[in-house]
Amino acid sequence: MKITPTPLTAGLAGIVAAIAWPLLWARYGGPGSAGGIELVIATLLVIALPAHAFVVGFARPAASAPGAVDTALLKRVGAWLAAAAVTTGVRAVWLG
Repeated sequence: MKITPTPLTAGLAGIVAAIAWPLLWARYGGPGSAGGIELVIATLLVIALPAHAFVVGFARPAASAPGAVDTALLKRVGAWLAAAAVTTGVRAVWLG
């Protein structure tokens, strides 16, 4: 299955990360926890892997000039961060 990262998939990954992280922290982290291996594995599987797949992608990028900036990647990272921030804000207003 080929996954092509787009700003939409990056935004969806940001929403998932913003919803999942508080749940993971409540389950495996928190002030009384030492941040065990469960939190690390859950973070990798639920947040880092989807972020990599839907923001960065697994395909090798086309060759570009040295020092060139990948603007498409920057847009996807921005969409990921913006969606996570908006989701966090909406969640804070809704729950708090």
